[in-house]
Amino acid sequence: MAKRVYLFNEGSKEDRDLLGGKGANLCEMTNLGLPVPFGFIITTSTCREFFQAGNRLPNLLEQEYRVALDLIEKKMGTRFGDPDNPLLFSVRSGAPVSMPGMMNTILNLGMNDEITEGLARKTSNPRFAYDSYRRFIQMFADVVLDIDGRLFEGEITRYKDAHSKPLDTDMTAEDWQAVIETFKSMADFPQDPFEQLKLAVQAVFLSWHTPRAIVYREMNNIPESLGTAVNVQAMVFGNYGEDSGSGVAFTRNPSTGENEFFGEFLFNAAGEDVVAGVRTPEPVEALRKRLPGVYDELYETQDLLEKHYRDMQDIEFTVQEGRFYMLQTRSGKRTGRASIKIAVDMVDEQLITRKEALLRVSPEHVEAFLHPMVDPDSKENIIATGLPASPGGATGRVVFSADEAVETAKDGTQVILVRRETTPEDIHGMKVAEGILTELGGMTSHAAVVARGMGVCAITGCGSLTIDYDAGTATTREGVTVSRGDIITLDGNSAEVMLGDIPKTEARDSDDFQLLLNWADRYRRLKVRANAETPEDAKKARELGAEGVGLCRTEHMFFEESRVALMRGMILADDAEERQTYLDSILEFHQADMLSLFQIMDGLPVTIRLLDPPLHEFLPHLGADVEHLAEQIGKSASSIAEAVDHLREVNPMLGLRGCRLSIVMPEVTEMQVNAIIGAAAQAIEMGLNPAPEIMIPLVINVREVRLISEIIDRGVHAALKDRSVSVRYKIGTMMETPRACLGADRLAPAVEFMSFGTNDLTQMTYGFSRDDSGKFVPQYLDKKIIESDPFVSLDQRAVGRLMELAVKESRARKSGIKYGICGEHGGDPRSIQFCHDLGLDYVSCSPYRIPVARIAAAQAAVRDSI
Repeated sequence: MAKRVYLFNEGSKEDRDLLGGKGANLCEMTNLGLPVPFGFIITTSTCREFFQAGNRLPNLLEQEYRVALDLIEKKMGTRFGDPDNPLLFSVRSGAPVSMPGMMNTILNLGMNDEITEGLARKTSNPRFAYDSYRRFIQMFADVVLDIDGRLFEGEITRYKDAHSKPLDTDMTAEDWQAVIETFKSMADFPQDPFEQLKLAVQAVFLSWHTPRAIVYREMNNIPESLGTAVNVQAMVFGNYGEDSGSGVAFTRNPSTGENEFFGEFLFNAAGEDVVAGVRTPEPVEALRKRLPGVYDELYETQDLLEKHYRDMQDIEFTVQEGRFYMLQTRSGKRTGRASIKIAVDMVDEQLITRKEALLRVSPEHVEAFLHPMVDPDSKENIIATGLPASPGGATGRVVFSADEAVETAKDGTQVILVRRETTPEDIHGMKVAEGILTELGGMTSHAAVVARGMGVCAITGCGSLTIDYDAGTATTREGVTVSRGDIITLDGNSAEVMLGDIPKTEARDSDDFQLLLNWADRYRRLKVRANAETPEDAKKARELGAEGVGLCRTEHMFFEESRVALMRGMILADDAEERQTYLDSILEFHQADMLSLFQIMDGLPVTIRLLDPPLHEFLPHLGADVEHLAEQIGKSASSIAEAVDHLREVNPMLGLRGCRLSIVMPEVTEMQVNAIIGAAAQAIEMGLNPAPEIMIPLVINVREVRLISEIIDRGVHAALKDRSVSVRYKIGTMMETPRACLGADRLAPAVEFMSFGTNDLTQMTYGFSRDDSGKFVPQYLDKKIIESDPFVSLDQRAVGRLMELAVKESRARKSGIKYGICGEHGGDPRSIQFCHDLGLDYVSCSPYRIPVARIAAAQAAVRDSI
């Protein structure tokens, strides 16, 4: 039988998968000789056993942890369940991957009526004993007995109001005893400490499947199969008196990345008071003034831990009667800007290598350099200021609950989630919010930590606001009221709240950011191109480091109002002569557009996809639009309506589109190629070095490619017949049908490159309409039918297998073929890792994802070299 229970001196930081991140780090700190209250860990594999057995604890588990309890009692000099010398425990979750606040915790476990009286006698501090007991009842009822914790908070508030005691610290032992009697009437909890422990272990395991934990795992791609460990640790008490307290600290500033010790502390408070944000804490420097010896020990400990782990640490600690204890350390959540600054600084400090620095940066965090900021010159109507919990600028309509945020955001409305404080139950609302504003809490509160991790703008501790959920208002001290639905702007850098939509500026660059991107470029093998067809997108892509255009969707050039009438006239032409007249007009602007791209991408490849969408997408469908088009092209509205009806398809995504358009209407393809090659010739005459790549979409076999290659040859001849220059170009295909992938060896001799169009390839492999999948994919995710949305992150098992087969068999048939990906997956870090492993030559993504792709490609190469 595998060992299920480990004491803190039996593991290390290397045991994260077995003991969870929290447990492994508690073991590591114990091994380092730090003052860690002793305890034991129940393994993640035991959690998996628990679920496999239908939510039942394994046989003999209780016997195992009772042996550990005996050893802890001897080490601590106290006894579990002994009223005269009680040992109390905290029971916490701890997954292999950090999930702050997403699962359940129970403190002060082991208390009952008799033990509380004994604790009061032993400590000569009845107020502390009864405060601890009421906390335990409240937490146990909420976590284990599933009684809404807000009911207990409501009782405390009512008692305080009735007795004119505004703060928790105003409550005496007698006050807490009165509250406890009310609590006991609300919850029938066991007096037996061993029964409490058994139920608490079960509850922590079950918290792996709470809605907030599930949402967090989905957001961060954490496998459900990991499970959580249970950490059972001897209690120390920050609410013991004025020489006690609890704190959270970071070894560097988690918002800016500056190398400065940063933290917050609450005197005479338990740890959950700091994290939950129910009171606004003091800066950690306050500890230096009142307990300088403790501060020095804390400072030395944080310095040791950062150097030991070689990463910025997020630490939790408690001071009891002037004595310092470490409760937790973990790699700290940080903003995008902070993550890059910390990584670069640690290379300079020789703590980590450049390769390690690249792996320390989340590709998603790179986007923090690309998000808008509030224009400092446009700030007005500032109504409140709080703490700058997570940077950026955000504007949206005010909502006061997570559910309201989700509902309001469904139609694309941007929302600002306004709360007194956030809890883990708010995670689904925080996910969809543009920004988060809280009345209470500090820089290490739940709202701050989660927002930084998600890259969402947030302001916490905005104490000048009074939030009334029932009325749907937030009122400042000056009497300014913001109501549900009002538009406000948050500046997460200055922590200012403003009325209205304040102008934003593009995110500022930084030397650290550019240095990290330079390192990424040095290590990555994959090239990164852009999906771009407008000069604006191409310029932005080049500015952000694109190495060419991997997908120019030519149809996007035709949708402008001044041009679409020509396209419509061409589609509705009565004969070849009329169609050619329209094509000649289209050729002019098409060639001009292509020349712009070649100028911007001088010397870099530009992959141009031939016309792809169904023709009906260009045509009007509303009566007024049909009438307007009739006037533009000189045809009757009835004939246009008839033609529109004729072109309507039952399943247009599988109809007349892609290469089928080239076969049915070859003159359109000839015109496109004439424009592409004509523009390239012009570029050469201007002294430029264009590199056009003509991509045939939606092919199913080599005969299509051969036939369309002949059409391309005619277009090339038309473009160059009166010119004295030659143009080098490539012909390739977009691999987006399963049949193309399965027959890639036959396609290989006819093409010079293959680019996987994974949007359509996913659609055809799954049989999911990508335009309609939003109606059912959420349910598929909820019911665990699929692990992730296949249109967001590439399905490596099926779609990836088709890609792998295509590359392997075509490469065996013909060497020198270039391979790329140009679907939306080209900017997804997990998909980029797969593309690297598969041996593709490049990925192509939207311009603003290019820095993300550069980092992700480098990370894939670094992992491959380890």
